[in-house]
Amino acid sequence: MKTTLILIANFILLFQIANAGDGVEVGDIAPGFELKNIDERKLSLDSYTRAEGVILIFSCNHCPYVKLYEDRINALDAKYKKQGYPVVAINPNDPEIQPADSFDKMKERAKEKNFTFPYLIDQTQEIAKAYGATRTPHVYLLKATESGQFTVAYIGAIDNDTEGKLTKTERVNYVEDAIAALQNGESPDPDFTKAIGCTIKWSK
Repeated sequence: MKTTLILIANFILLFQIANAGDGVEVGDIAPGFELKNIDERKLSLDSYTRAEGVILIFSCNHCPYVKLYEDRINALDAKYKKQGYPVVAINPNDPEIQPADSFDKMKERAKEKNFTFPYLIDQTQEIAKAYGATRTPHVYLLKATESGQFTVAYIGAIDNDTEGKLTKTERVNYVEDAIAALQNGESPDPDFTKAIGCTIKWSK
């Protein structure tokens, strides 16, 4: 019996190790971070302990999908920051692979588009890996807990209008709907959608 329990424990440990790099799932504790913002200051997830949640978006400069969403991301921040759900964008791309996503270019893009939210650089790409992000844009809606941590409440796309061509009645606003659910004390439904965008440019 003892041998069997040891084998089961070893199997569970091996399973956890094998999946450690798969990122988070809905309901998981959100990985913390402390990254450099375009204002040259470090910003951490712990900075948002008074927020109801955080709209965390892996983003970048060059991706055509991101460019189609930039005004909508600004609109999300304008609408939800005052409701306790600010936007935080993180650029995980390696500028050696995509020079348009360098830190200096991030500053330029933020100024051009009047970003109202922090735009952080994930130089080691460890935060993107911790979350399991694969695309830009890729959203992780985080919900604050009573313990001061954040849990992942929704993963996926901002909406179903990747090309910005749908009418208001055709568009399904996944992130807005997820926040509305949280504000009503409910779980988002859906809590997962497919993120459509450019692949993250990983270091070689």
